[in-house]
Amino acid sequence: MTKSLGSESVTLRVPSDIVASIEAIAEATDRSRSYIIVRALKTYLLNEGADVLAAVRGRDQIAAGEYEDIDDLIADVDKIVAGQAA
Repeated sequence: MTKSLGSESVTLRVPSDIVASIEAIAEATDRSRSYIIVRALKTYLLNEGADVLAAVRGRDQIAAGEYEDIDDLIADVDKIVAGQAA
């Protein structure tokens, strides 16, 4: 198999039943196991993984002082509701 630009080899242990499913899907779709696994990982990264990465980015922003104080935000909303905002 040729290595794509920007790709890395990863070794991991996968339960036999999952490997069997991957192989069945690969055969049915005329794709490689790697293709099926990468698609599955991309789906994970778009869902649960995205939530984890967003939390990490948020934590980094807070650590860098890049946040809004909730009390200031509530005060601004109160002004808007009262019609006092510019």
